[in-house]
Amino acid sequence: MSGMDASRSSLRRLLRRGCVIPAHPLALTGARKLDERRQRALTRYYLAAGAGGIAVGVHTTQFAIREAGLYRPVLELAADAIAEQARRRRPVVRIAGICGATKQAVHEAALARDCGYDAGLLSFGALPHATVPQLIAHARAVAGILPVFGFYLQPAVGGRVLDSAFWRRLVLIENVVAIKIAPFDRYRTLDVVRAVAESGRAGEIALYTGNDDNILLDLLTPFRIAPGRTLRMVGGLLGHWAVWTRGAVRQHATCRRLARRGGPVPPAMLRLAAQITDANAAIFDAANRFAGCIPGIHEVLRRQGLLRGRWCLDRAEQLSPGQMREIDRVWLAYPHLRDDAFVAEHLDEWMR
Repeated sequence: MSGMDASRSSLRRLLRRGCVIPAHPLALTGARKLDERRQRALTRYYLAAGAGGIAVGVHTTQFAIREAGLYRPVLELAADAIAEQARRRRPVVRIAGICGATKQAVHEAALARDCGYDAGLLSFGALPHATVPQLIAHARAVAGILPVFGFYLQPAVGGRVLDSAFWRRLVLIENVVAIKIAPFDRYRTLDVVRAVAESGRAGEIALYTGNDDNILLDLLTPFRIAPGRTLRMVGGLLGHWAVWTRGAVRQHATCRRLARRGGPVPPAMLRLAAQITDANAAIFDAANRFAGCIPGIHEVLRRQGLLRGRWCLDRAEQLSPGQMREIDRVWLAYPHLRDDAFVAEHLDEWMR
């Protein structure tokens, strides 16, 4: 087996095992410049919390990093922080967000590969009118450079409806290794699961929830779509897991343990699932079609001292009216979801 084949085999095993993959935010100064010190601290926080992967250059990192010339710098900062930990810790899956039309996507895939990233989370957001054959050709072009993490993005924030037939075709591309299922819609979630079940590659494709409104239930559900075949979501690649990550790692471990054991789901887990969804609604600004999602994530990290402010590259990107009140509400209602003490104990170490 060649070194490249061995690396891909290891990646597939890590992804199929299942892990917590936070979608990495962007740390900025008050002048809206990259705050390298806090950017590294965020990565160190996720690794110390037990995350099995990091996703950089994705929606939570702000798509505007490309126009701001920050795409490569933020990929390199995260890769460096992961490398310093890798000498002492378990392997970490490095995922880079891949955007744009095919020429840009191929360029970003090559750049991510050169920065040591393991796979690309492939967005189709720049191709709203492309036909299915064109989308598949786009995915093949990227997969020729870097393993692909498919991505079903919810239409409310720029995604498009993609039926089960599309996903069956996508997963037949050999270098597609996983799918982030994030349509925020149970019918469309089932479309993807069914496609993988019927593709003949169910044992090779890792399913990850991106449904921030349904995290624990996605992880707890046995999807028996095809006769004799039960599929499960083994992990998550989530913006919600960019905050309170220590708790998310524990929740994921509990879900995986329950999945292996089988049997009924404890009522306490169903209660916790509803609480996480309620907290997500406030942080992600569901009441305003997610307009305040990124500032909401920043506000939680600011309260914990990981970020200095809620600044985004786009000055117009602010908390929505009433969103701060909602964040205050869930902050007080669910202290058991927060990892404030863990962050406070280690913050100086991460900020070094």
